[in-house]
Amino acid sequence: MFQSLDDLLKILNPQIVGSLKRAIELGKWPNGVALTEQQKSLCGEAVAYWESANVPQEAQVGYVPPKPPPCGDENEETERRLNWV
Repeated sequence: MFQSLDDLLKILNPQIVGSLKRAIELGKWPNGVALTEQQKSLCGEAVAYWESANVPQEAQVGYVPPKPPPCGDENEETERRLNWV
């Protein structure tokens, strides 16, 4: 049916990806059969592949926004001089 994994990944659409996400969350297919660890991994890879091409980065599964710098103001252009007393 499919000549390669790329051919299979090309047919993914939002409905299929949603079903894969749901199966991963529940740990079973819609018919109740449990997913194996390999199936969970492959489904996760397929979802990540599809989202990387079709969903903005901020909306992708697992996205973590960058953290602000821990100290100081990043807009501060000049360095402060430290005076020792």
